[in-house]
Order: sequence, then C-alpha cells, then structure tokens
Amino acid sequence: METRILATVTTLLSWSYCVFATQVAFSNFSADNEVHSSFIQRRLRSQERREMQREILSILGLPHRPRPHVHTKHNAAPMFMLDLYNTISTDSQPPGYSYYKSVLPTQGSPMMTPQDSRFLDDADTVMSFVNLVDQDQDLLLQQHRREFRFDLSRIPEGEAVTAAEFRIYKNFVQERFENETFRVSVYQVLEKPPNSEVELFLLDQRDVWAAEEGWLLFDLTVTSNLWLVNPEQNLGLQLVLEDSLGQRRNPRLAGLVTGSGPQDKQPFMVAFFKANEVRFRGVRSAHGHKGRHGNRSKPQKTVQDALKAVEAATDNLGLAKEGCKKHELYVSFRDLGWQDWIIAPEGYAAFYCEGECAFPLNSYMNATNHAIVQTLVHFINPDTVPKPCCAPTQLHGISVLYFDDSSNVILKKYRNMVVRSCGCH
Repeated sequence: METRILATVTTLLSWSYCVFATQVAFSNFSADNEVHSSFIQRRLRSQERREMQREILSILGLPHRPRPHVHTKHNAAPMFMLDLYNTISTDSQPPGYSYYKSVLPTQGSPMMTPQDSRFLDDADTVMSFVNLVDQDQDLLLQQHRREFRFDLSRIPEGEAVTAAEFRIYKNFVQERFENETFRVSVYQVLEKPPNSEVELFLLDQRDVWAAEEGWLLFDLTVTSNLWLVNPEQNLGLQLVLEDSLGQRRNPRLAGLVTGSGPQDKQPFMVAFFKANEVRFRGVRSAHGHKGRHGNRSKPQKTVQDALKAVEAATDNLGLAKEGCKKHELYVSFRDLGWQDWIIAPEGYAAFYCEGECAFPLNSYMNATNHAIVQTLVHFINPDTVPKPCCAPTQLHGISVLYFDDSSNVILKKYRNMVVRSCGCH
C-alpha cells in the first residue's frame, strides 16, 4: 500500500511540474507576493471597537488603555524619544517597504548620540521619565543643589536595565563666567533623616566650561537596576554644581536648565530595557480536524481518480479560486480613538494572507516541500489529509511610541506584526 501511495505521489509530482511550465497567466506575480487589496473599510460598531481595542492592547502587553494626565509632544523627553523612533523608522525596514514614516522631526542638532544608537539596537523597550519634584518649591528650599525623582514602579516584570541616563541641558553662559570651568555632580539619595544632612552617594560627574552648550549625560545604569529590585530605595537624585575652587554655586549660574526653562530643554531620565526571558502570548485553541478513525469506512481515491483531478484542475485554472497571496490590511490607532496616548505611528499596514492552496501549487505561492506533498496526498484521501493553509512566510516588527498613565514616554518594539510575504504551509 505504501509503495502504491508513493508511486501516486511521484506521478502527481511529474504532472504538477508540467502544469507549472504551462502557466504563463501567473507570470506577473513576484516571489514576495504582490499586494492585492480586498479590505473594505467601514466604520466599526462600538462592540467591535471595544473587542478590537482589547485584543490590540493584549498584543501590546498593556492591561488597560493608558490615560496620561499631562502630556505634550514638544517636551524634551518626547522629542528625544521621537529621535529614537525616527531612527528605527529609517534603519529597520527592508528596502522598498515603508512600514513607518518619520513623525514630528526635531529641530536643530539631534539629541541622540552614537552611544544611544548602540543602546537602541540591543533594547526591546525604551522609557523616558519625567521629574516628579516641584522645581519651584525646590528653588525656595535649596539654592546650591537640585533634586530630581523618577517613578520606575511601572516597569514590566522580567525587564532588566541595559543602560540608563540622566539628561540635563546646559545653556551658553556669556557673562563673567565665560572662561570658567564648573564641576557637575549627580548623587543618589540614600537616606533623608528628618533633622540631619541627607546621605548621598556619588554616581557620576563631569567638568564643563561655562561657554559649553548642549545636553549633559550622566550614567544611572547601576542605580536604575537597584531601584527596580528595591523600589523603596528610590529616594531620587541630587545635582550639585561647584566652581574651580570647590565652592558650591547655583546651577543656573552655569546655564543648567533645572526646571524653570523652555519645555524642550527640561531635564529627564531615559532607560533602555531588555527582557530577561522570551514571553509569548498564549495561542487560542482551535477546533482540530477529524481523527482518522472517523473516516476509515470512506473509500480512498485511486491513482486514476487523482490523475483526473489533476486534469480537471489544469483545465479550470481560470475558474479556480484566487491563490494564496498577501492582501492589504491597515490598522488605524486613530480610528480606535487612541490618538491621545499613542504618539506614533497613527497606524500601520499589517497585511494578511488569504487564498487557495489547491493543486497545482504555483511558484508564486512560496509553498514548502511539505505543503506540496500534502497537497498531492490530499487528492488521494481528502477526508483524512487537509489542504495546506495560506499563512505568512516572513514577518517584520513595528515600534510604537506612547504615553503611559504617569505621562512617561515609552518606545517599544513588537515582533512579527507585519506580513512581508505569504505562502502555503
């Protein structure tokens, strides 16, 4: 019996190659599956919208829809994150494909550094954090130091900090300090006794000229991981400015923007994260195919029956259902009502795969060897062996930039979100 089936498969393979050679009608299809639009746009009903919102939030790894209380896309942190997003939009997509588009390009010199690009390549998630200390109140209490505090409590479990930076902007000083050098030090607050001096631990420091202008970066990687493990130890940071004689001075004298400056120069913290372990979303159970025991009484097809089916398929190619290929599907975050918390993109082209994987399998269907054999055996006993399925053969990821509930800005990479090509499996 096995010999007979093998002979049948061999015969059908020979027939299939003959059919492939004569199919000129399909020569206009590329190996990557050209896009064929079959998506009809319409307004979603409220229930459909809620279900779609719930499903996409689950894919994005969010328990609920974020509702940021205060946000502006022109603050320093969102602008820096947009620089990161635009870097991904130009570097990560294959040639000739546009899954992203640059949004809200920042003006002037870029905020990103080559080091940030390396951090970005290795990260799954990037988060910027707003300062929670009221700087106006801080100015009244302390003239020669500034405090900053950032909430890292919303970091998902299983994420480790690969890099973290505190960023503060320094303006050009043109007055009497023009040729002077200052030392800027950033400390971790270890303890705040009620009636004594605050206990500090030096994290990073650097010397700057008064005439220097731009963003100053201080390394917080070790401290950030400590705060993730022990959140109760997150008492914030302190910044201290000293002149060349070691005397503490008001940070504003050196041009440091600590809070009462332009929105696009406000200090912030940024952290790059990578998952410690791969987390997969659960796959829903599907109805299985009927077992073999339920079909034993049904007669199998003979070789002659299979060959007749091949001839019929060859004669009726023009009447056959459309073959497996990629179709258009656009997911609009704006249509879902999420434009208040998703900064970019407004939506993305997801695409989907649909079409017949019937005999004969054409070259543009990107069929696997297993799918070809399965198709042939399906002619012998279609009740036992199903047809191959039209499914993605190549997928690409996207990145989403959004606000969380605390108005922090998050840039997250999501794998396998865009269909690149389809095939029979």
